[in-house]
Formats: sequence, structure tokens, C-alpha cells
Amino acid sequence: MAVESHPTAIIDPKAELGEGVQVGAYSVIGPEVRIGDNTKVWHQASIWGNTEIGESCEIYPFASIGMKTQDLKFQGGSPGTRIGDRNVIREYVSINAATNEGEYTEIGDDNLFLAYCHVGHCCRIGNHLIASNGATFAGHVVVEDFVGVGGGGTAIHQFCHIGRYSFIGGCAKVEQDIPPFMLGDGHPARIRMFNKVGLERNGFDSGQISVVKRIFRTFFREGLNRQQAMAAIKESDVAYTEEAKIFIEFVEASERGLAGGS
Repeated sequence: MAVESHPTAIIDPKAELGEGVQVGAYSVIGPEVRIGDNTKVWHQASIWGNTEIGESCEIYPFASIGMKTQDLKFQGGSPGTRIGDRNVIREYVSINAATNEGEYTEIGDDNLFLAYCHVGHCCRIGNHLIASNGATFAGHVVVEDFVGVGGGGTAIHQFCHIGRYSFIGGCAKVEQDIPPFMLGDGHPARIRMFNKVGLERNGFDSGQISVVKRIFRTFFREGLNRQQAMAAIKESDVAYTEEAKIFIEFVEASERGLAGGS
């Protein structure tokens, strides 16, 4: 099945479009762009720069993907953007290219970015993210798999790390790392609870949820400092579980520091 494009679409002859790609009216696709099979670009979207988009994605009107970084340290070259398969990018979403030659802003598979989201330079976003309207990811943010981010202008600061299966409430201001399985909210965001609903929706059983609840209480509710809390988790009877191992690894690797408990 050949590429299907509206007569008013502007597609550079050097762009590489896969089988079954659809491009709507007045959309613009630049010379370095590569788009995988069966991806649909709605009308009036802009895809530019050294940008690769995977298969079966859907890009809605007025989205801007792959434009030059907003980072003032940009010194030229062709840093790019890499987006995986089955992503849905809604109206007015902006995704900027990386800053330095050889770097990429990276987005995995099966993510949903609702209207007006922004993904800044050099972000690394995993799989199965749901980002609600107006969520913003500053430069160099790392987001692991199965994360939920509320909308209403939720802002994630540069270099923050968001752990897997976590959730960030709407209108939150995230200044430090959000650990796996936790729920962060507020100004600044603090850990309010563990992400019970999100874990249930993703198939965690009662035993796994009990482990996460134990970790949450130990780390954020027992009045221990971080060193004491880590020691308590490592010495507990849940230390062998996958959930505890993931949490411990994340905490020990944190460079920006963890969001505090409420």
C-alpha cells in the first residue's frame, strides 16, 4: 500500500515514508524525516529535523516534532529525535530534538501524549506513558515504563527521573525524582501515597501491592532518614522481592534526590 498524501501536504522528496503512511492537508515533512509503516499524520502537523518515527503512530493537527532544541547551548549539527511504534501524539504537542551532535530525544512505544504536552531536548521516555493535557517534560528528563502524568500544566524539572509504575498528579511541580510505584503531587511534588490504582490496573496482585505498601510506609511514614529507611528495607523480609530490588536500585542511582514524603 503506497503513501497517501493530501495535495496540499509538503513532503520533501528526501523524506523516507513507509508503506501505508497517510499525510493530511497542509502538513509539512522535512528532508531528514523517516516515518514507519501505517503511521497517520493528520492535517497541519509539522515533522522536521533528524527525526525517526516508528510504525502505526498517530500524529494529530498542529503537533510539532523534531524542531531544533530550545537549549541555548546548541552549537549546530544534526542532533535528532527518535520515536517508537504505536504512539499517539495529540493536538499542539511539541517534541524537541536533542542539543548536541549524536544525541537524541528518545520516546519508546505505546505512549499517549494528550494536547499541549511538551517534551524537551534529550528526554528519554520509555513505554506506556499516559501524559494528560498540558504536561511538560523539561530537558534531560528520564521517564520509565507505565507512568501516568496528570495534566493542567504539570511541570517536571530538568534532569528529574520518574520511576516505573509511578503517577504524578495534575498541576504538580516536580523538582526531584519520583521513585517507582509511588504517587507524587503538590507544589513542590511530594510522595503522598503509593500508586495503588495504577498497580491494580497493570496487573499487580495483592502480594505485590502489599510489598509496595510496606516499602512506602518504611520509606515515607516511619520518621526514618533516607539511610535508615534504605537499611530497614534491605534488612526486611521483602528485600528479596522484585519490587524492593527495583526501588532500592532507583534510590541508590538517584542524582537529583528524591521527592520527600508529605
